[in-house]
This record gives sequence, C-alpha cells and structure tokens, in this order.
Amino acid sequence: MSGSTLGHLFCVTNFGESHGPAIGCVIDGCPPGMLLSEADIQPELDRRRPGTSRHVTQRNEPDTVEILSGVYEGRTTGTPICLLIRNTDQRSKDYGNIAQTFRPGHADYTYWHKYGLRDPRGGGRSSARMTAPMVGAAAVARKWLREHHGISFVGHMSHLGEIAIPFESLDHIPNNPFFAANVSDIARLEAYMDDLRKAGDSCGARIEVAARGVPVGWGEPLFDKLDADIAHAMMGINAVKGVEIGAGFASTAQRGTTHGDALAPDGFAGNNAGGVLGGISTGQDITVAIAIKPTSSIRSPRPSIDLDGQPATVETFGRHDPCVGIRATPIAEAMLALVLMDHALRHRAQCGDVSVATPRIAAAQPR
Repeated sequence: MSGSTLGHLFCVTNFGESHGPAIGCVIDGCPPGMLLSEADIQPELDRRRPGTSRHVTQRNEPDTVEILSGVYEGRTTGTPICLLIRNTDQRSKDYGNIAQTFRPGHADYTYWHKYGLRDPRGGGRSSARMTAPMVGAAAVARKWLREHHGISFVGHMSHLGEIAIPFESLDHIPNNPFFAANVSDIARLEAYMDDLRKAGDSCGARIEVAARGVPVGWGEPLFDKLDADIAHAMMGINAVKGVEIGAGFASTAQRGTTHGDALAPDGFAGNNAGGVLGGISTGQDITVAIAIKPTSSIRSPRPSIDLDGQPATVETFGRHDPCVGIRATPIAEAMLALVLMDHALRHRAQCGDVSVATPRIAAAQPR
C-alpha cells in the first residue's frame, strides 16, 4: 500500500491495522540531540485515546507508546525513530456480520475494489485508530518546534452536528469531553449525544485549530504551498470532508477591501488569510478549520449490497464513536504540527541564512 508516508524532510510512515497486534510509525528526519522519552509523547496520546467519556467508543485502549529506535541515552540520534502502540482491546467478532457486505459511507466498497480483499475488523487501515501514531509522531514535532521557535498549538470544537458552540474561552477546552471552548453549553451537548446514541445514529463536527508563533517565510511557492500541504494533511484524517484556511469559504462573500489584511507598522489589520500568503507563512497565527462527516459505522439498519452485488441490509455492531469529531481536536493539532515541522526543516535547508532589513510586524491579536 502506497500513500502511508507524510512529509519530505520530516517523514512519518504509518503502519498497522485497527485489530492487528499493534499500530505505529517510523519518523525519519528528526534532528539529533533533542531530549526525548515516552513521557514527552504519552500526554498527547492520552488526549486522543478512546474510552475517555461516555460519548466516544468504549474500546479501552491505553495507547501506551514505546520508543523502539532512534533515541540513545535519552536523546534523538538523527536515525529513524520507531513508535509502537500495542492493540490490547480488540473485539473482532463484532465485525463478523459485515465481512460479506459493505457499510454505506465507509471505505469497505472502495478497498474491496482496489485491493481485491479487505480487513473488516474495525475497518483495518481505514480505521480512525490509525491516527494514533500520527499524534505520537506529532508530539516529537511539537517538542522540537516549541524548543526552537516557541510555536504552540490550540484547537477546539466549534460545531457538534447542527449545534454551533459559542466561543467563550480557550481555558475551557481541557475541562470537557468535546474540546469545546465553552462551559455554558456542555450539558446541552451531552444531552444531544445521549439522544444520538439511543437513536443509533451519528453526527459530524467542525474543528478549528491554530498554530501560534510561526515565523515569517515558511512554505514553498506553487505546488508545495504551506496551506496546500496543510489541506493535504488534514484531508488525510479519517472522515474529513472539508478544509478551510483563514476565512475559508466565507471569503466568497467578502470584498477585497475587507478580505485583504492591511499591513501597518504596528501589525496586520486582520487574518483572513489564515497566516499564509502566496503559500508562505506571514508570521500570524496559522488558522485552519475542518469539517468532519457523520460516523459511518452506526446501529441503524442501512440498505447496501453484498459481495455478489445483491441487496442487503447492514447494521454495524461493536463500539463506535457516534461523532468521530469529539476526539479529532488533538488529531488536527497533530497534523498541523507535522506539516510545520517538515516546512521548518525545508526552510532551514534552503533559506536558513536569509535576512532582510524590513522588520517583522505584529500579528493580528488572536482571540
């Protein structure tokens, strides 16, 4: 299977299946000399892992990470880093009834036609469980970016299904299971999810993520634009069906006098561009929003076909997230970090000694 590697200089190759013995990744290109241990990676995996609330899958995976290579005496050596996460709570029997049919909205049908066989247990490679190694790899990237550039990442859920979640404060994000920047509407969100689970249905979500402290000048013109690579990475997350940079689709209703972020000696007037102009970072926050579709694995019976092309009814059993977006915030942060890490190294390689007399102006004030 091709297409399992992300990045050019900071390359992450993802391996494993949802119900296999383990999942993991190989990171090639991490600079040497950085202090690194499992304790640097585990907190990010804990944010993403299943079973953390009644609103997500109850698959009880500890997602304990092991570093198998690339670190000696506590420091990265510059050689490939292998991260391993063992699967410990598979229930493959839950998928026996879909081995001969295709779940609507899932990758079953396309995998079958592409490869001529598929692993129905939890979706195999198409499972959202495959995002865990990327979160682990991104923890390595986040540490390097923080230490060398002071870059930080923050994400939150802004919509759950048809419910718009009012933004109140980033301080609320770690205090609720939705990663919502809100405290007043959490009971409403929980009731919504309880009703959805009882109905055997699912919903989508909108996640917003930002990187702060990114220097000016990262990104490549034309086909490796920074925002193009960000969109590419975000679309690699399971169930993502849309990506916006900055004002995104709202920019279609803006005038040029509004959308173009005016420059002044004391800073930018706004950040409709999402921190990227001409594919190159402006020094403002990189702002991204993703649209996540409703979960395809649901209890409600759905019409489909079997392997012979005959009509069939599919009902998915097992443990699933009624909204995969609930655990997507750490994943979106991770994919943004991986892209920025790759571009940090690419910029250092070609333009690390470039300097200009024009001062860096301040970014627009973030909320």
